[in-house]
Amino acid sequence: MRVLISYPTDIGIFDIGQSEDKEYHVIFDDTSLGAFTSIQEAVDNLITNKTSAVIDPNTNKEVDTSSLGIPQDYTEWDSSY
Repeated sequence: MRVLISYPTDIGIFDIGQSEDKEYHVIFDDTSLGAFTSIQEAVDNLITNKTSAVIDPNTNKEVDTSSLGIPQDYTEWDSSY
């Protein structure tokens, strides 16, 4: 999996990566939270809390990703993080 863009949050860094089969994955804590057909679809699902559950590594509680302040415009993510 090749990481394309990253965005830091209070609970950790979220990445969007692309697999060899050309699917885009939201990645958190080295775990794919779902496979999508585009970067934008991956970001949209993350910011609307429609990925696999995200567990805060500090509290072990599930996090609503829509509350993390992640920008919908993926060009605001860091491509050289």
